[in-house]
Amino acid sequence: MPLAFESTSHGTVAFGFFNIESDMLLLDRYFFFATDFCREICALADRSGDDPVETVLQIDEIDNPRDIGDLMGAIHGVRHVGFIGETYRRFPFPEQPEGFKQDPDGARNRELFAEMIEKYARRISVPLVAQPGTAALVGIGRYQFSVPVFHELLDYVWRGGYPRYRDDVRPSGVLEMKRCVERSGSWLFHGVEFSSP
Repeated sequence: MPLAFESTSHGTVAFGFFNIESDMLLLDRYFFFATDFCREICALADRSGDDPVETVLQIDEIDNPRDIGDLMGAIHGVRHVGFIGETYRRFPFPEQPEGFKQDPDGARNRELFAEMIEKYARRISVPLVAQPGTAALVGIGRYQFSVPVFHELLDYVWRGGYPRYRDDVRPSGVLEMKRCVERSGSWLFHGVEFSSP
């Protein structure tokens, strides 16, 4: 379930997993796979010192909010519109509350989700960039965050968001992201705190 995070560019924005059967994340109108996000975080973490850091993230952008869909309507099985509605037609919300856990093997459905989003979105490359300084900001394409909020995004992915990963088992890419961040010498990752299991 996506949660609300405070950006410096767009006010409060939604970020997170939206279907427990996929490792796809949304950031407002951007959609991308956690596997890719974690890999690019490792690319940033490989840098050291106080220099700006930058890499590129491949995303799918949906311009029309109607094409994104209605997450709550899809969860409740009453409104399957747009991309999110299509994902819930294919992978409905679990009938039992205890089944509501993020699947650590969600990446296995990557091709299906990539195929579903194709008709709603355009594929683009966006910069994932961080500028140091007293008002340091991290940009994911057009969305900008303070460094502490960016750290919260990393922790969200580490936790498996809400409702967390099933059995607290994390995907290998998420485990590697944490290792990269914890051994990084870059200013960007100083002070990152990951939630305990």
